[in-house]
Amino acid sequence: MSGEAWAGVAVAGVTAAYALCSRRLASSPVSSAMVFVGCGILLGPVALDIVDLKHNSERIIALLEAALTLVLFTDAMTVRRRDVRTDGFLPARLLSIGLPLSIGAGWLLAWPLLPGLTLWELALVGAVLAPTDAALGKTAMSSPRVPALVRHGLNVESGLNDGMVLPFFVLFLAVIPGTSAAREGASGVFWRALVLSSVLGFLVGAVGGRLLRAARSRGWVSGEWAQLFVPAVATAAYALALVVNGSGFIGAWIGGFAFGSALRRLPATESRFPTVESRLPDTDPRESPGPSPDAPDPAAHFTEHLGELLASLSLLVFGAVLLGPTLEHLSWRIVGYAILSLTVVRMVPVALALAGSGLRGPTVAYIGWFGPRGLASVVLGLLLLEEEHVQGVELMARVVAVTVGLSVLLHGVTAVALAPVRRLAREGHDRGRETARGNPRSRVRPGRPAQKPPPVSQDDGGWSTASMT
Repeated sequence: MSGEAWAGVAVAGVTAAYALCSRRLASSPVSSAMVFVGCGILLGPVALDIVDLKHNSERIIALLEAALTLVLFTDAMTVRRRDVRTDGFLPARLLSIGLPLSIGAGWLLAWPLLPGLTLWELALVGAVLAPTDAALGKTAMSSPRVPALVRHGLNVESGLNDGMVLPFFVLFLAVIPGTSAAREGASGVFWRALVLSSVLGFLVGAVGGRLLRAARSRGWVSGEWAQLFVPAVATAAYALALVVNGSGFIGAWIGGFAFGSALRRLPATESRFPTVESRLPDTDPRESPGPSPDAPDPAAHFTEHLGELLASLSLLVFGAVLLGPTLEHLSWRIVGYAILSLTVVRMVPVALALAGSGLRGPTVAYIGWFGPRGLASVVLGLLLLEEEHVQGVELMARVVAVTVGLSVLLHGVTAVALAPVRRLAREGHDRGRETARGNPRSRVRPGRPAQKPPPVSQDDGGWSTASMT
């Protein structure tokens, strides 16, 4: 049996084994990321030498790119505009202030700790390690110990910052002579990778969302094929951007925004997701208003699950081809920078971004700590390895590997355990009341109960809702 076949058997076996124990492990400190990264190290050159980058490079890169494409598309698809407007003071501050400061801090601290790297290589290190991945702390994102305000804000930040980092990554790469981005020139990268890719991704997503919406309203599409339609649109947005030598990731990210927005813009009389009850002849339409507009679109469920599977496999490959070999070449500089990246580079910008927000110290500290590095950093780090003209690429890859590896371990164990429960719960309650006071629709005069809507009379065989109360 060939080496590639053994690698496929091993990867399938790890996936199947975790699937059988997933519910049991969900209540333990052992996260799925820890399992897949650990198994990847065992399958890599350090131990069993089944999976390696030399013999499987093309397939590995294809897997990572597919995983990041689906994650970028679905994350953007589920983010709504009001997520950054109403209760969105938290993600808005983290993205507009915290993210640029994190890139700058990572760039600045890399200078004394990583000698031998050029100015723009140091900038790439800061950009690659800036995006967060809330999926690595999925237990915290579903824990009632962490209030909804914090969970929601961190989820929105994680869903957006990986796409927002891409322009920085592309532009920094374009400045380094000899790279694939540098061949296009700075102006070419700007117009192709940023502008043209965004336009094409927006068009693909908007048209795809409108087509799916129209097909649903006419009953042309089944639920199963509606779910398969979503990854097809994501792939089209990614591939079309590559056709024009742009950035497929940026195209997929922008396409996700346009697709989700077009899918949610439904007329008031149009039923979004017809249920079984709504199709029964004896059902009164007035008694089945249908799903809430805020409910997640079921068409995205398959793509989200597929993205999670590919992301887990990507972490396994990361452990095999990047983290495992790096463990044999550790130095105090690499480990020191990794620790600073997870603490100072993340927590100080978060503290500055949330200054004056009214959040208490424990809440700000928890938000600052909960910035795990994951799939986006892994993919961008491996893409750097493909750049032969980047002189310090091996050192940069090792720094990324150690930082992500420490993040998988530390954030997986401490995300919930370090949550200051009482203070965070009170924080979420206080912010919720402040939001209610700031929303004119939710105001109720002191001393008076909220007014109920007047009864609506319905002429229905002599009965009316007003007479039945």
